[in-house]
Amino acid sequence: MRIKHLLPLLAIPVYMSCTKNDDKPTTPEFFVNEDPSTFAEIGSINIGGAGAAEISAYDSLTKRLFVVNNSGVNRIEVVDFSNPTTMKVIGNIDVSTYGAVNSLSVYGGMLAAAIEGKDKTMNGKVVVYDTKSYAEIKAITVGALPDMVTFSANGKYIMSANEGEPSQDYKVDPVGSVSIIDVKNSFAVTTLDFSSFAGQAATLKSQGGRVFGPNASFAQDMEPEYITIAPDEKTAWVTLQENNMIAKIDLAAKTVTNMWPLGFKDYSLAINAIDPSDKDGIKQRTVPVKGMYQPDAIAMLIDNGIPYLFTANEGDVREWDAYAEAKRVKDITLDPTKFPNAATLKTETELGRLNITTTLGNTDGVYTELYSFGARSFSVWNGNDGKLVFDSNNELENKCIEAKVYDDGRSDDKGVEPEGIATGKVGKKNVVFVGMERSDAIAVYDATTPTKPVFLQLLKSGDAPEGVLFIPAVMSPTKKSLLVVSSENDGVVKVYTPNTL
Repeated sequence: MRIKHLLPLLAIPVYMSCTKNDDKPTTPEFFVNEDPSTFAEIGSINIGGAGAAEISAYDSLTKRLFVVNNSGVNRIEVVDFSNPTTMKVIGNIDVSTYGAVNSLSVYGGMLAAAIEGKDKTMNGKVVVYDTKSYAEIKAITVGALPDMVTFSANGKYIMSANEGEPSQDYKVDPVGSVSIIDVKNSFAVTTLDFSSFAGQAATLKSQGGRVFGPNASFAQDMEPEYITIAPDEKTAWVTLQENNMIAKIDLAAKTVTNMWPLGFKDYSLAINAIDPSDKDGIKQRTVPVKGMYQPDAIAMLIDNGIPYLFTANEGDVREWDAYAEAKRVKDITLDPTKFPNAATLKTETELGRLNITTTLGNTDGVYTELYSFGARSFSVWNGNDGKLVFDSNNELENKCIEAKVYDDGRSDDKGVEPEGIATGKVGKKNVVFVGMERSDAIAVYDATTPTKPVFLQLLKSGDAPEGVLFIPAVMSPTKKSLLVVSSENDGVVKVYTPNTL
């Protein structure tokens, strides 16, 4: 959600760090034997308060960290990252001529910035800068509201997810799109939308996709959020958060080849128990509610030739002046046959406070099913066919409760709100990092077997972590793996590193 937005190593398995902001290793022979369960904070810097430090990107050539700052300014802060324990701001890049910067990515001395227009419903820009001189190299027009940008593994492409959010009055609703920029071909750009799937809208909705914007065409209704690119630079996958789907893109053909509805999560199962009320203390329980996965960030790992897609299932609500889809259960009419205990369910200590969408389970104002926002988890999907192969169920929330960092005030909304996600190789293990916006924490998992990630540890972050950036040891100024977490509510960037074995 805005405001908030593969690197080959040795041999198989290959990994990809897919935050909105990654540099790429150049010497794959380098190896440090590290323990991924021992990450600890080694440095911190405040970039500028709320609205700053939403996303960071690292350039190994200059040992600089580039950090978004929209806290009353529209610029990119430049941080000396040669010693992560004593970071300091050494300059900035003013982007106010274009608008507000949402996302950053680095490759080969180039910094790509996704910048929304001053009118967010108009086309935005991807602007490429030199990481040493800060000089502008190229400004490329992309779709409306570019919310995420990333380089492909070998720098062949820059891609942006152009969310295309509507205006507050919903009178203007841009087409959601994905732009593919061919770096070596003078930054030539191809922008794809999803109109070719309009004829499949009914089928996609029946399988758990969402198409529901007022008076919106299929293409207008799609809102791309985040992109991950295969290491061979042939395929990309993009999350469509509000639409509860993932799309697959053939980069050579520059075509959207698949759209996969993600379906729903069943909170009536014990393994998925949630705390649906912010008025009863922390009490996880099974409830007659389903969750829409609605992923924000997406990253990937390849194992035995299969691309596995890792998603942070944050959830998102369309909430504009002219249209708002959410209501609390206490304010709707429950079907007495489906919910014979409706009066009890509508109390504030039960389901009354829970926010649900009015776009599903609703027949003439009577609800036979309840669908809440997000899945309070991270998931793994097979990138070949879109099938779910793993979900963390309610483990993220359990771990936050155990660590006493769970925010009960968000129980009625989307719980811990997993938002950022990144993958990488730490020592001999593939690892996934999951940022939780409402618990101000990062969960670390061993994902060496992608279909069975295992929890390792929980790290405390700044307020509302958004950017989760993994820097492999080969690229790191310390020659050890680094995790950089950028938090949008306090403008703080924290750096963590593991112990060596």
